Amino acid sequence: MKALNIDFMGQRKIAAIVSVVLLLVSLGSLATRGLNFGLDFTGGALVEVTYEQAADLNATRQVLEEAGFEDLVVQNFGTDREVLIRLQQDNSPTLGDQIVAALADAGQQVTLQRSEFVGAQVGDELRDQGGLGMLFALIVVMAYVAVRFQYKFSLGSVAALIHDVILVLGIFSLMGWDFDLTVLAAVLAVIGYSLNDTIVVSDRIRENFRTVRTGSSLEIINLSINQTLGRTLVTSLTTALVLLALLFLGGELIRGFASALLVGVFVGTYSSIYVAANVLMAMKIDRVDLMPPVVEEEDDRP
Repeated sequence: MKALNIDFMGQRKIAAIVSVVLLLVSLGSLATRGLNFGLDFTGGALVEVTYEQAADLNATRQVLEEAGFEDLVVQNFGTDREVLIRLQQDNSPTLGDQIVAALADAGQQVTLQRSEFVGAQVGDELRDQGGLGMLFALIVVMAYVAVRFQYKFSLGSVAALIHDVILVLGIFSLMGWDFDLTVLAAVLAVIGYSLNDTIVVSDRIRENFRTVRTGSSLEIINLSINQTLGRTLVTSLTTALVLLALLFLGGELIRGFASALLVGVFVGTYSSIYVAANVLMAMKIDRVDLMPPVVEEEDDRP
């Protein structure tokens, strides 16, 4: 099948402006709003209850506040009958029973589903280790691509990965979605997914620089992206279909994971085309950079 002939690099300046704007918005939101860390990171108690009919969240919150519970977050969890209650409170093995009793005294019949507690120190350790994990992953990726390809490809790949991670975190910050351990795992998975796409495109760029005898760097990069576009789109769409199924059918516990990965698939596909390739163009990649080294033959004459 004949490769497409879309002028991706002809729009690279527009793409660069879009990327910069999205990054600034994401960084601004992270700086001002921060992330809505889940219980895994903040520490505190979590209680899940089920109502016989649709729950009135405002009424539930008011009853619990009047009963002396402070720093409450009350939200639906899955269906409108299931309610998740988060509290910044010290550990108490009877907390779930106390909440059920307070609601029962107000005439609300509920069933306790679970009651959990995470200490603040554990939450701090998880947050720090998660951040170090992402940093370590980026360093390893940079070293791997530099060894396999060339340092310009390494910088392009890492720029694409940083772009993807910041955008995923920025969307979670803007939307106020919970950021817990499952989302952190999804962000690390996004690094792997985006790297895979970038490696495929980079491999074709290197191959074409060595085999295509004519054409500028822009033309060769365009040709490489077009040749890998079908594979990239098929992979992204099939992955997105699975993630959509998890998002709508997997339940509340996996929703954050599926949402982060779904966002990561789209931004990863975009960055492998425009961010990594844009960096190569900015660094003036040329066929000379990718020519195999010449090995001088030793003179066997006496």
